[in-house]
Amino acid sequence: MCVCRNPLRKNSALRMRAYLLVLCLALLTPEGRASPDLSGCRSPDAVKVAEETLQQINQDRTDGYIWALNRLYDVSHTADQEKGGMLYKLTIDVLETGCPIISRKLWKECEVRSIGDIPGYGECEVSAHFDSEVRLQSYSCAFREVPAIEVVGVCGDCPTADKLDEPIVKETANLSLQMFNKESKLGNYFALENITRASSQWLLGAAYFVEFTIVETVCSKKTDPSELGSCPPMDCQFAHRGFCSGSHVTPEEMFEISRPVGKKDNPFQNPVKVSCEIYEPKAATEEESAHAKADPGHAEHQLHNHTHLHPHEHTHSDPASSSGAASKPPSSFGTVAEKPASPRSAPSARACPGPRRHRMGLDRLRL
Repeated sequence: MCVCRNPLRKNSALRMRAYLLVLCLALLTPEGRASPDLSGCRSPDAVKVAEETLQQINQDRTDGYIWALNRLYDVSHTADQEKGGMLYKLTIDVLETGCPIISRKLWKECEVRSIGDIPGYGECEVSAHFDSEVRLQSYSCAFREVPAIEVVGVCGDCPTADKLDEPIVKETANLSLQMFNKESKLGNYFALENITRASSQWLLGAAYFVEFTIVETVCSKKTDPSELGSCPPMDCQFAHRGFCSGSHVTPEEMFEISRPVGKKDNPFQNPVKVSCEIYEPKAATEEESAHAKADPGHAEHQLHNHTHLHPHEHTHSDPASSSGAASKPPSSFGTVAEKPASPRSAPSARACPGPRRHRMGLDRLRL
């Protein structure tokens, strides 16, 4: 008597056994090897590590602008045999915000630059330890400005980037700073420190936009204006620094400029505009904390030779609090390089990359 067997049923059983074998091997990954994470870039722990390491990267950097997290591109983790916890390897995509590094703000407090603000983007390879807290170990970032052709393709009327060493750019920064010093109620004059960004646009005439940092000088507002050219920056840990956005519009003589109907402001009525934010120096914040903790009866104060904008102009002689007055500069955990975009390999983790938080309409760049 012949017994007929269904070959399809046999193949299905073999496939099911193979699937169960693979699943068991995945669940029994030896300790110390990278363990697969079914949630991958959507894992709450992975997202937490990405967010907190980016904050530490921003704190480690000394110039430029604060970066915001756009997405978690790839992730893996292994058990730390010595310290406990997990060692994470991340690839994160970042976008530039409008907050300068010197502001020391949290990246979640800063707005990502729009397409009209000459945005920048990049990628970081990050190593971090995660137990009860996240501790950055190292990072390597590549960063770049969005090409002008991409900006024009999306926004034909948006400003385009200018070279920072152009004479008109320096003139715009100087005119903006002059206006700030004239209108400011602060005790000392400020000097131009560094031009960080420049762009231009046509608005019935050439409009130039600059962003720059400023530093407090030793000259008070009582100084004769003719002597301002010889005012050196304050060489002191308590010197204030600031970040400014300025603009200068130069109307063409061939146009007859008139105020548009219903408009209260004509850019040519006030061709120079500036807005600055002054930051309390870190040393002053630490000194204020030390001052609050010090013995109320202490009397030994070492006064500075400069007039500052804050009331804590001394360092304490109390050994317990003196360490806070002069903080050591942090040692860098990584590197940042300007590199052109290059093809990327596909993520190795499941459910990666994670969702983007910003797109800006630049589909060709796949930010």
